[in-house]
Formats: sequence, C-alpha cells, structure tokens
Amino acid sequence: MKFKLIFILFLPLLLKAQTAKEIVTKAENAIKGKTSYGIVEMTVVTPYYKRTLKMESWWVGNKKALIVIKSPRRERGNKTLKIGNEMWSYLANTETTIKIPPSMMLQSWNGSDFTNDDLVRESNIQRDYDLSLLGKEKINGVMCWKIKGLPHPDAPVVWGKIIYYVRQADYLPAKVEYYDEKGNLKRYLEFEEVKRLGGRKLPTVWRMVNMVKKGHSTSFRLISMEFDKKIPDRIFSFQELEKGND
Repeated sequence: MKFKLIFILFLPLLLKAQTAKEIVTKAENAIKGKTSYGIVEMTVVTPYYKRTLKMESWWVGNKKALIVIKSPRRERGNKTLKIGNEMWSYLANTETTIKIPPSMMLQSWNGSDFTNDDLVRESNIQRDYDLSLLGKEKINGVMCWKIKGLPHPDAPVVWGKIIYYVRQADYLPAKVEYYDEKGNLKRYLEFEEVKRLGGRKLPTVWRMVNMVKKGHSTSFRLISMEFDKKIPDRIFSFQELEKGND
C-alpha cells in the first residue's frame, strides 16, 4: 500500500522526466516494424474528383520499399521501387522504367498530397530535428504531448518546423504539422481510427491535408498488415519492378 502511494505521488515526475525525443521514438516505433507487408487503399480528394487506389507494399524499415498498384484497372501494375535515397517508377502500359531525378522529389506521388520525397527520404525525426516538449493539448478528444521539432542546420529536410502530437495513453502518433521557414502551416498529417492490426495497436487511417491547395487531402487506409517477417531481397530488384501483372 505504501509503495502504491509513493508511485502515485511520483508518477507525474516520472512522466515529466521523459524527454521529447524519447516520446517521439516510442511513437515512431509503435507504427513501424523492421519489415512490413500490407494492403493499403489510398484515396485522393480534391474539389473536383475523388480517386481511390488499392496497393500492395513491402518495406524494410525506411531503406527499401516496393509499392504495386492493384486497382483501378487503368493503373494496375504501376510500381514504385525505393532503395536508399533513390527511386524508380515503372509504368505498366508502356513497360518503361523511369528513375526519379532529384529535381522531381518534391512533386506529388501518384497525384496524392504526399511527395516523392516523403517516400524516399530516410527521414528520422529523432536524428534530423532538435525536439522540445511544449506542453499538452487534446487532439480529437485525446490528451497528447505537444512536441516542437526544429531542423538541425545540416539536416536534409525541407521544413522549417514540425509540431508532433503523441497520445499520452498509448504513445501513438496523433498528428504532425509541417511549417515552412516563415512559420506558415503548409500541411498536416492526422492519424485516425486506432485498431489492432498485424498484432499491433495502431492508427489505421493516415490523412494528409494540404493547406496550400484548399480542399485537397490524401488518406491511406491500412487494410491488412504484417510486421517483422522476412522479406526476400528479390522483392526489391529491377526484375521484380519490371515484371508484368499477375
């Protein structure tokens, strides 16, 4: 009984002792695996149309990825291969492979509000940003830590500042805001619909909202996921990239 009383009294101090970097690390680890395989739906919304793609993807951390579009039919078989900081696109209709040059890294990926750079960049928030705890704030009714990230001078990032919200109850990410060097909010990523998937509790909808193009957003919905299973090296090869539709 005495131990429980001491624990309750000192719990706020223990929580406060956590650094912003430790909190963000827990949030990042919660949604990533050493490897992952999944089926994902991407829905792009604009004021003029709504478009949904179903995709199959394989990832090894942030280092390698293969993404294959399964539907709709007109885009079926289009693929994206990422190895380190390099990226290639395969267009099934013309059977051509295109290497994405550095000048195109900030362009939209497959017409979405995510960029080529979002997929390729070996982004490491803990490494590239100086993180500090600003306080607490509710996101979608859930109390979160509010953490500011300022890029290190030599960090390979395009943002002047990020604000990262982490749920206190389970250390899952809730929202990330992206600001330019002038402090203008350019976009934000919300994590929604927390469920158990692939043996983990994680947000199953990731929605990027474009603040520059009003009414534009892109949502990734995780349909199925498997984590930390061995993925053959052949998956991340040009042979696999240029293989025809099954």
